[in-house]
Order: sequence, then C-alpha cells, then structure tokens
Amino acid sequence: MKIMALNLSRNTDESKLEKLFVKYGKVDSCTLVLDKQTGKSKGFGFVDMPDEEEANAAIKALHGSQVSGNKLRVKISEDKTEDKE
Repeated sequence: MKIMALNLSRNTDESKLEKLFVKYGKVDSCTLVLDKQTGKSKGFGFVDMPDEEEANAAIKALHGSQVSGNKLRVKISEDKTEDKE
C-alpha cells in the first residue's frame, strides 16, 4: 500500500521517515519529494508498505501525531491518473 505523509518537518530525511513507519511493519520503500532547485524536502513523501493491515495501523497511529513540532497528516496515496484541466 502506498502511503502519503504530509506536513513533515523540512529537516526530516528518508531514514527518519522510514523509522516512523517501520514500527508498524515492513517498509518496502520511502521517498521524500524534493525541491528541484534547492534539493531540500518539500515537506511530504511516500512510504510503500506491502502488508495492508500494517499500513492501516501506521496510518491510524501516525495521522495527527506530532513529529519535530509538526502535526502529521498521513493517508492512503491516491493515484492521479486523470488530469484536471
């Protein structure tokens, strides 16, 4: 299951993000979205967890939690297959 983590501290790196989620189960991958010009975090990222139950447990536990002074928003990532023009 692909999970979107929003409102991350700009100082959060991929290893820190992975540590948040690995407490709830296996993490296949963890990717922060970076600003192309500065190379710094844009404050959100994606986590892939293969087990749906573990992923749901992570979402439930982490959504609304305080990490590095920020209140996280965590949800299932929705595929953006259709363009909104």
